[in-house]
Amino acid sequence: MATIAHATVVTGFLIPLIIWLVAKDQSPFVDTEGKKALNFGILISIGYLATIIIGVIPIIGLISILLWLGIVAVGLIFGIQGAMAANKGQGYKYPFSLNLVK
Repeated sequence: MATIAHATVVTGFLIPLIIWLVAKDQSPFVDTEGKKALNFGILISIGYLATIIIGVIPIIGLISILLWLGIVAVGLIFGIQGAMAANKGQGYKYPFSLNLVK
């Protein structure tokens, strides 16, 4: 379950949230890694929201496409790294993340 939580951070916070809520009582590892994935998913969701807001501004809105692509790339790269570490039973620390869920 921790592997799936990390692998789905690119979608935002909803899928990691559901996985964490369902599986947090099954093992301490899933609880810890689920929280990490959820916190990074929240950060990714904030980035997506920011690109939407920037996207409605004339002329500057063209930059939002590049920002969105960058956020997707960061989410994919770090999500895959986290999923690979969780699959091996190792913890993964995102290089940057919000610590909202503790």
